[in-house]
Amino acid sequence: MWSIILCFVIGIELAIAADAPKVKVDLYYESLCPYCRAFIAKQLWPTYEKVKDIMDITLIPFGNAYKKNKNGTLSFSCQHGPNECIGNVIEACAIEHIKNFDEYFPYITCMEKDIVFGPEKSARMCAVNTTLPLADILTCSKGREGLNLEDQAANRTNSLIPKKKYVPWVVLNGEHTQKISNRALSNLLGLVCSTYKGTKPAPCSAKHHVIG
Repeated sequence: MWSIILCFVIGIELAIAADAPKVKVDLYYESLCPYCRAFIAKQLWPTYEKVKDIMDITLIPFGNAYKKNKNGTLSFSCQHGPNECIGNVIEACAIEHIKNFDEYFPYITCMEKDIVFGPEKSARMCAVNTTLPLADILTCSKGREGLNLEDQAANRTNSLIPKKKYVPWVVLNGEHTQKISNRALSNLLGLVCSTYKGTKPAPCSAKHHVIG
């Protein structure tokens, strides 16, 4: 009888965990922003490694760039110069062509670590010893497809409510507030764990809450 009760309780817990929606984290960023790079390296990536099963992450590489459309010719101007625009487009193309988040997020995280040495060099280095479609990514980044993808990122960024004031700009479950931003930038793991309504994974225990 006890085994039946135990199985019933475990079944309920599993159902609760399965039914709880993942915590949605949308990151609006730009490839050469030092604060964005630090957030990815010190908060987003470590949190993903620990509790990825309860997270749904979306990356939008545009940031504080400006979109220009002169006589039907689309172009972009970026806060940290032309290399940032190139980096943004390469990362947008990586998202499009790799498709699987568990494959393109490690790639983009790798790129962000060394992108100051050049976005294309970083893109090539991070694809070494992988089966990632580097040729397709670079072709995309140098053509109309890349511009269209960055245009989509621009439109999504410019449609934010409230309007983006800085980067990294973190949206949690469709909401951005200063409190959410402060917590995300200082302790994303704790924020994700406290937001998740299902059975908490082990890394959400108090002693693991702080990263950085």
